[in-house]
Amino acid sequence: QVQLVESGGGLVQPGGSLRLSCAASGSILSIGDMTWYRQTPGKQREFVAGVTRLGTTYYANSAKGRFTISRDNTKNTVYLQMNSLQPEDTAVYYCKAQIVQVGGADRDPYWGQGTQVTVSS
Repeated sequence: QVQLVESGGGLVQPGGSLRLSCAASGSILSIGDMTWYRQTPGKQREFVAGVTRLGTTYYANSAKGRFTISRDNTKNTVYLQMNSLQPEDTAVYYCKAQIVQVGGADRDPYWGQGTQVTVSS
């Protein structure tokens, strides 16, 4: 039983900032890559940013220079600091984690339920 819970979404004006959090809980042995995706109605879910277990980060072009992903392995939590937000960033943001459960051997993907980010005047 593994669960991912996102938090930190909300309504901000253009140019504002938000920090999203995603905490994994349950019978977890280890977590590989943790990533953030976003999705708006009628569009495919798109990759935003990712971070490996050892801290290597990678970003979509739309996020480079504005967003920063980080993680705290002691808390099984990944963060997404979002600055200079624009209306185009409006979406439901989901975190995904590759998790090895206690008693397991392979990493399986788990998704959170999402947190709404709305950028509007």
